[in-house]
Amino acid sequence: MALSEAEAANRLLRLAKEIARHNRLYHDQDAPEISDADYDALVRENAALEAEFPHLVRADSPSRMVGAPTSSALTKVPHAKPMLSLDNAFSGEEVEEFVARIRRFLALGDAEPVCLTAEPKIDGLSCSLRYEDGVLVRAATRGDGTVGEDVTANVRTITDIPERLTGAAPAVFEVRGEVYMAKSDFAALNAAQEAAEQKLFANPRNAAAGSLRQKDASVTAARPLRFLAHGWGEVSELPADTQMGVMRAIGDWGLPLSDLLIRADGAGAALAHYGHIESKRADLPFDIDGVVYKVDRLDWQARLGFVAKAPRWAIAHKFPAERAQTTLEAIDIQVGRTGKLTPVGRLTPVGVGGVIVSNVTLHNRDEIARLGVHPGDRVVIQRAGDVIPQVVDNLSRDEAREPWAFPDHCPDCGSEAVAEEGEVDVRCTGGLICPAQRFERLRHFVSRPALDIEGLGEKSIAEFLGYGWLERPGDIFRLKRHRDELVGREGWKDKSVDNLLAAIEAKRAPDAARLLFGLGIRHVGAVTARDLLKAFGTLPALRETAQAAHGGEAGALAQLTSIDGIGPAVVEALGDFFHEPHNVDLWEDLLSEVNPPAYVSNARQTEWSGKTIVFTGKLETMSRDEAKAQAESLGAKAAGSVSAQTDLVVAGPGAGSKLKKATELGIRVVDEAEWATIIAATGV
Repeated sequence: MALSEAEAANRLLRLAKEIARHNRLYHDQDAPEISDADYDALVRENAALEAEFPHLVRADSPSRMVGAPTSSALTKVPHAKPMLSLDNAFSGEEVEEFVARIRRFLALGDAEPVCLTAEPKIDGLSCSLRYEDGVLVRAATRGDGTVGEDVTANVRTITDIPERLTGAAPAVFEVRGEVYMAKSDFAALNAAQEAAEQKLFANPRNAAAGSLRQKDASVTAARPLRFLAHGWGEVSELPADTQMGVMRAIGDWGLPLSDLLIRADGAGAALAHYGHIESKRADLPFDIDGVVYKVDRLDWQARLGFVAKAPRWAIAHKFPAERAQTTLEAIDIQVGRTGKLTPVGRLTPVGVGGVIVSNVTLHNRDEIARLGVHPGDRVVIQRAGDVIPQVVDNLSRDEAREPWAFPDHCPDCGSEAVAEEGEVDVRCTGGLICPAQRFERLRHFVSRPALDIEGLGEKSIAEFLGYGWLERPGDIFRLKRHRDELVGREGWKDKSVDNLLAAIEAKRAPDAARLLFGLGIRHVGAVTARDLLKAFGTLPALRETAQAAHGGEAGALAQLTSIDGIGPAVVEALGDFFHEPHNVDLWEDLLSEVNPPAYVSNARQTEWSGKTIVFTGKLETMSRDEAKAQAESLGAKAAGSVSAQTDLVVAGPGAGSKLKKATELGIRVVDEAEWATIIAATGV
């Protein structure tokens, strides 16, 4: 059934939040909750909705994001060139369409061959190695694609990675690839962990990620990590003009490449190699989850450029999910930070693709109804990537039983549990009176993406809740009143108490956007919080406008919705939050303890950031898609029609009504040559 515009906006909002959470779990915490296939389905749904409703694309859209913000104790380092992700294909037809899109974008004739490279997609941790004058000077994880974590000391312990390149390497060359753990090494590591009665790793990918991101390089050195190169980042010069040529040079310099990397003459040959790799998958020494194709000609790669978070010239062809049968022993309900009741299936442990799994998320009430599952049912689970799987079929569906009753009250506090109109998630209405939410909300408030109070972790929060010292965020800044009571308790000495209190005092003037995000207001994630504070500057100004909009003031509503990425759901959530007396008390109590300065954005800007550009007429030196991509690279928006909000019109031969309207409105008009000059002058 087709969605209305309002329904699409709400669904895009929920998808942005859900996908961002799974990105953090996978990239930052190495603790994914859902399968790759389940994640890919969310991303594909988001892309389909954005294609149908392009004017509803959000500022925090998953299509604009890569990875997750770094949050470990490792030093943060910016990437000279972003480390982007790849779009996915799930069938041969989609791969053929990928090649067809390249032809259309580059305006190639049917006889012009589109050669690709094809290689296995290693299931490891992305890493960038920067060599200067042939010497390794820095290694970094991908992080959020813009900023990664410095793992140079750890990478120096990996024998696959040379300290110095052989031969004549360029002055600067960043090699990018995957750090991974071989299947046999993973089995040996877990055997050693078990013998030492230590925690076992879930799979090789998690073991590799956890090993590489150690603060102590000696721990990494003791782990059998390996590396395969698959590309490059910033370079002072390239040794060849094709993808395959540069990869061969990287191999000649002493870095390992996949033995299954080939150059394929078109989609047919690439798909044949996909079949070959899939047939060898079980026997390969490492885990893979697909095959990556890249346009071989580098000049074509440069013309194709990027869209949002991925290159147009590359795609990952994913393998089908692996499946197994097991018994659903129980369905437990977990209450999250926002009060969401999430059903979790407890499974009879079963092996799927070399990993033993015993838990599966059942997502929500509607998913349980769709599957018709009950405790005791025989179910089919699938695994795409080394993560906790999803239930794809219920083999006991035909047995005559009453539907399993989803709870209508919170299992933790007994408050009513309801679903908002148009939403599938059921939430506890108890708020901070709910023990589950109170703990999670306070933990979220002090987490790294929010206030980032060092030393105030889960254990301490739980302890202070037990003492009755914490009920709401403002209480954190009154913990100093309990200093003498805390000193001498188990695990607390003068120094540790004073360090914690000093860390708390250091947050008396917190970043306003982090503070807003930390409050856990529905639909207000980290990106949305930044967007709101960029527009309003201070928290009191935001509150005043949100309350006015909730009261029906048209000007306030217009001011909020004019912010890119802020839709009806965010406006409603802000209004509801400030309408509740206990939330206002919490807000005023918190601001009596802290004084966040006016928000200042550190985002890099160009003269075209946020401006609107329209292309009209026939473009002679590039396709329309290429022109729009250039506009987006400047931070501008490429619109399809001219209005008073248009900042520039690029007019080619044959321009008609759009050019006329631009002239009438006094909008600047340039031809294709002048547009090329603008592009060159920006240096973006």
